[in-house]
Amino acid sequence: MTHGGEIIIETPQFLLSVGSDCIVRSLVCKATGEECADADEEIALFSVTQERPFNNEIKLSHPNKRTVYQGCRLRREGNELIVGFEIAPYEARVAVGERNGYACFTLLGFIVHPGDYDPKMTMDFPPAAQLRLLQLPVKHRACFGEWVNAVWDEKALVEVAAASPNACIDSERRKNCRILTADAVRETGLAGTCAALIVCPPDRFLDCMDALENDFDLPRGAASRRADAINRSAYWTGDIHPGNADEHIRFAKTGGFSMMLIYYTALFRTREGYDRCGDWDWRPEYPEGKADLKKMLDRIKASGITPGFHFLHTHIGIRSRYVTPRLDHRLNKTRRFTLARPLGEGDTTVYVEENPAGSVMNERCRVLAFGGEAISYQSYTAAWPYRFNGCVRGHYDTAVTAHPAGETGGILDVSEYGHGTSLYLDQHASLQDEIADKIADIYSAGFAYCYFDGSEGTNPPYGYHVSNAQYRVWKKLSPAPLYAEGAAKSHFSWHMLSGGNAFDIFPPEVFKEKITQHPAEEAPRMRQDFTRLNFGWWAFRAPGDRVSGENGVYQTRLGTQPDQYEFGTSRAAAWDCPVTVMANPDAFRAHPRFMDCFEVMRRWEDVRASGFLTPEMKEMLKDQRQEHTLLINEQGGYELVPWRHLKTAAGGDARLRVFLFERHGMRWASFWHTTGEGSLLLPLPSSSFTVCGETGSDPIPAVSREEGSLIPVGPRRFLKTALSAEALAAAFENAQLL
Repeated sequence: MTHGGEIIIETPQFLLSVGSDCIVRSLVCKATGEECADADEEIALFSVTQERPFNNEIKLSHPNKRTVYQGCRLRREGNELIVGFEIAPYEARVAVGERNGYACFTLLGFIVHPGDYDPKMTMDFPPAAQLRLLQLPVKHRACFGEWVNAVWDEKALVEVAAASPNACIDSERRKNCRILTADAVRETGLAGTCAALIVCPPDRFLDCMDALENDFDLPRGAASRRADAINRSAYWTGDIHPGNADEHIRFAKTGGFSMMLIYYTALFRTREGYDRCGDWDWRPEYPEGKADLKKMLDRIKASGITPGFHFLHTHIGIRSRYVTPRLDHRLNKTRRFTLARPLGEGDTTVYVEENPAGSVMNERCRVLAFGGEAISYQSYTAAWPYRFNGCVRGHYDTAVTAHPAGETGGILDVSEYGHGTSLYLDQHASLQDEIADKIADIYSAGFAYCYFDGSEGTNPPYGYHVSNAQYRVWKKLSPAPLYAEGAAKSHFSWHMLSGGNAFDIFPPEVFKEKITQHPAEEAPRMRQDFTRLNFGWWAFRAPGDRVSGENGVYQTRLGTQPDQYEFGTSRAAAWDCPVTVMANPDAFRAHPRFMDCFEVMRRWEDVRASGFLTPEMKEMLKDQRQEHTLLINEQGGYELVPWRHLKTAAGGDARLRVFLFERHGMRWASFWHTTGEGSLLLPLPSSSFTVCGETGSDPIPAVSREEGSLIPVGPRRFLKTALSAEALAAAFENAQLL
């Protein structure tokens, strides 16, 4: 409605007031009375962008550059806002929907008046490159969700969100406010682009978002964030098949996992990296293909475990049929070139019309595509005649053919991951939908959630293509996933990736350091987006396994240890986040402490499901300087206890792991042998301590010696004593592992 020269946009949750000059005057959250807008900024609600002026007089009067014309006139006609702009002569029509939970703004089109442009101009009118659907100066509050695009604190939340996948959502920080914006962009569609405004107390945000997602039939990000499954940890495998599925199920249940994420390599042939991605030819373990997969997934579900599908949806393998023997024309090119001369079958120099300066020179990425042939190059000449030199024809085993002058091609978009074994497809073409059909067919065998890997693998603009590539797949998945995670996200992904992202593998020697550095650092920021992340993919390594670290490949001395998993999963639980443990059956069988590690996971999964952790406990677990352990007490319940790692035990012998804590007036040590079995010579009389289980039960006798007591060391054991903490620490420091 219009009131006193102002346009009022009102829902049950908020009231937005905009002047007839298009300037935002006020934005009030009704539940709390909070004024959310910074009217001093005098920001126009709308603007339009052109690549340059087109009217002849304007072109002569103003610089020819990309120019933003601010809205300066606004009137309301029913449910439409009619916007006029500075200098640009046309108007925009924006539909307003005032709903329970949000208001939506949809660009309907433009009004071009007679005389706005010279009718002799051969062009479409108006020449708008971008229309800003919303531009709100929102006062700073304690939190800003970068992904969800919301400013909020305990009193009020303001979000500008995409209600259609092509709405470009962003923000700009100012001194006293943040400008929340939504744009319709010509390249991805102007008319029909829709953005939403949500203003409410933060505890009502998911309700409002749920209303928006249901009304616009978007992926149900709000509902999935409220589902129990969202905080369950997962058992990941890239090598399960009908012949070993029962073993994997047994391992998963040992760790208390109720979710199993299955990588595509468990189902389909691959040779090196992602080299056959896209073909998805069944492994020989699935002679009946999808029918065998369905039976295996039924077995997994019958065990009480929910299966998920981990796939790469934007990658095309260099050994796939999309590449060899003829390149698919729908593969992306990062730069376009035109042949300046005919290219014969034996030619090794490629002459082009465009200057190749700045072309990629990474060894694996120097690949041209003309017609269906891939051609590698060694160098280029950035002076006329422009050319690529040292070319090798028939790269990727493509067929060598002649190419005429004037043929267009370009540099293939080689994935930066997987050692150059895959290419990215062109998001403007139909290949992404073709791959989506393949993924959806496999998913329908019985998967219930998914991981969008390789999501960063799109062409610009990434803010649109990253999430839209996911959406092109998501729309075909049936039933809709319980939730999803992904390797990359943009704003619209919030509706799909309700599980956020998972961090990649951290080797044992730096595991705790990297947990603190990466997922524990991101968790509070993701909380501002009303989202959890995944604290792992955590590899399981036996002592002596070869692992990859920042300084290359080396042999891990420790292997995975129970306290590492306890540190990581407890920090994840503090933020209501799960983890993912990557199956390694050979390491499971070889590691003497496998059962101890998976007992840690089983307990913490039980804790997640039971709601054992109080808010106070979660706050304690957020302290990265203090480690904790989850014990089973004398009553059979869980007990959370702070402990400290005695790194100098047995003179710093890496084979011995010792943690000290206090409980019920006694001093305790939890200790185990990291690589096998042995005996510990402890310089204490056996009468001064008891070696036992964590409840004090199942005592194990120590053998007295003149120099102390001999204790068997293997799986995790406990020692309790009335000695002081200092005396206990000194005894373990001076102990010898025999």
